[in-house]
Amino acid sequence: MCGAVAGGLPAGVDPGKEAVIQGVVKRGGEPVVGYVRLLDDGGEFTAEVPTSATGEFRFFAAPGTWTVRALVPGGTADQLVNAAQGSVAQVEVSVA
Repeated sequence: MCGAVAGGLPAGVDPGKEAVIQGVVKRGGEPVVGYVRLLDDGGEFTAEVPTSATGEFRFFAAPGTWTVRALVPGGTADQLVNAAQGSVAQVEVSVA
């Protein structure tokens, strides 16, 4: 599991000290199970997590611009996101 909790963060996480990127992977409006990669602003691989059964994922990242890449059966999709310390960046990645 990815540890993503719909609508919130795990207990003990201080959002004021973290830059959080979380969201869901969907195809045709429905959640998709797979993997999500986090790429830095130069396109370099930084991290990978599996999605939950409902397509949710979460990364704790440094502030900056990131690419979230969904890798699911039958397709991939990228979504740019800006992460800022003290906030949660919500992302929906739509796979065709």
